[in-house]
Amino acid sequence: MTQELAPGRPNPGGYPYKIAVLCDLRDRDGRVLLIRRAQNPNLGLYSPIGGKLDMPSGESPGMCARREIREEAGLDLPFERLHLGGIISEHGYEGNTNWLMFWYRAIGPVEVRAGPMREGSLEWHSLEDLKRLPLPRTDREIIWPLVLAHEGGFFAVHIECTGTDFKSTLERSYPAR
Repeated sequence: MTQELAPGRPNPGGYPYKIAVLCDLRDRDGRVLLIRRAQNPNLGLYSPIGGKLDMPSGESPGMCARREIREEAGLDLPFERLHLGGIISEHGYEGNTNWLMFWYRAIGPVEVRAGPMREGSLEWHSLEDLKRLPLPRTDREIIWPLVLAHEGGFFAVHIECTGTDFKSTLERSYPAR
């Protein structure tokens, strides 16, 4: 039986869509704030802070980024300090989900205390650490390299996660000028 996203519109992959934000916060030394996740998805791996949009309330991606930064990092950043740096779609992530994610970078340094929080442990890491930390495969192989190549610019990428060899299509690329 084919799962449907809306009446008359089949979803041939059978995966539900989830919409989320990822928030790239850096300190004055250029270190990035990551969560060592204590729950799924990505249990035990390092990810930027973020989370799913509250779709029933009509929350926008920018509103979600502000809320997640407030909830997870204790900061109330105005929209003016949030740069939409990328849009990431993943088909068949972990064999069960399609993700649509909005990558926001905080403009300017932030101060956040590292330590435990409800979803894991907040930790500051250098960008060089990204090469050795346990990260989700799509983050290590595709997302972080695009983020670092487009600092201050914008990218849109689609990642096909259904096979053993992930394939990505860079749909838009606007490096910073």
